[in-house]
Amino acid sequence: MSRPTYAVIGAGSRGAGYADFIRNHPEIGTVTAVADPREHYRRNLAQQFAMAEENVFADWRELLDRPRLADAVIIATPDSLHTGPAIAAAQKGYHILLEKPMAPTDDECRRIIAAVQAAGKLFAVCHVLRYTDYTTRFRELVQGGAIGDLVSLQHLEPVGFWHQAHSFVRGNWRNESESSFMLLAKSCHDLDWIRFLIDSPCRRVSSFGNLYHFRPENRPPNAADRCLDCPVEPSCPYSAKRSYLGLIERGSTGWPVNVLTPDPTVESVTQALREGPYGRCVYACDNDVVDHQVVNLEFAGGQTAVFTMTAFHPGGHRQTRAFGTRGYIEGDGETLKHFDFLTCRWQTVDTRSGDASITGGHGGGDFRLMQRFTAAVAAAVAGEPLEAAARGILSGPDETLETHLTVFAAERARRQGTVETVSRR
Repeated sequence: MSRPTYAVIGAGSRGAGYADFIRNHPEIGTVTAVADPREHYRRNLAQQFAMAEENVFADWRELLDRPRLADAVIIATPDSLHTGPAIAAAQKGYHILLEKPMAPTDDECRRIIAAVQAAGKLFAVCHVLRYTDYTTRFRELVQGGAIGDLVSLQHLEPVGFWHQAHSFVRGNWRNESESSFMLLAKSCHDLDWIRFLIDSPCRRVSSFGNLYHFRPENRPPNAADRCLDCPVEPSCPYSAKRSYLGLIERGSTGWPVNVLTPDPTVESVTQALREGPYGRCVYACDNDVVDHQVVNLEFAGGQTAVFTMTAFHPGGHRQTRAFGTRGYIEGDGETLKHFDFLTCRWQTVDTRSGDASITGGHGGGDFRLMQRFTAAVAAAVAGEPLEAAARGILSGPDETLETHLTVFAAERARRQGTVETVSRR
């Protein structure tokens, strides 16, 4: 039986990372085509897989205009550029792995799902938090009755001061018109995860938040437009010079410095800070996404949840507290602590993953996602019915659309000061 084949649309850090999983596990398949407008990124991936020149494209349209070049496609373009390739790939008959979020509007999300369901092919969204060992154990405790009935949940997404500055003030997700709003770009993961843990559809939401700090009026006196020229840079916690050159000095050339330049050195990073967007003062950027937000959720089963996203934190793993009728769980993304009301005893469950690679990211969720998606593709290529092949996919079309619609409802609530009912379709 021939190995499954994959095409990659968007060969940046996420797309290349998923392709790297396939390269490290050649028994599961190979990557036969790539599309990316940036020559360095598409050539790098093409060389790794010794692709035929005619299968290397600068534009995804060129790839998808051709007769089908692979069994499945991995779509990891910028958020605002998901809809076109996703619908075209579905119509062409590809199985699809789509980076989250699906699309920047609810209408586009619905159109993607309609195309996928009409095509009758596998579809998975990269809600990688569903796939971690940590989530598996957390869900087993809840569904196994360890805390009785789950009544309410508190969940924190600590974006981190430096990550906010990198991605959401200076970086690709800073401006809604170029990407999407913050809750969708960063935290659709989290609302999806909450729904997965509670295992009930969300019924109503409210939300509050704004862009509090990273604004021109908070700029220190005498601050320059760029950190390399700034007299107050040594006292600024958001210094690009300290952040990026400090990583280079410590020998770190991966994310986030490889976003500034594909070959990070002191010289290339300094040039990027001098000329590119990542060297700008955080108070002199064109950012407009919020830097803190809370979301209140009510579920169909009567459960409630509170979600907090904040830039103003050291950063690190998400933190969750689950309150039940017979017990309590608190988790930090690696370790779960369970308190039983009957015995008044604590139990600790350690789920830590030591893999720091891109597919080891999100507590191993990236690895598990790729493991399950490629297994599903192999089963479908071997002739298994779609429903059977898709059993290992935890982030399929129906629930993914539902949780995206929850995110859109929460953002409407924030903007309008309302309590929003969540649409099912």
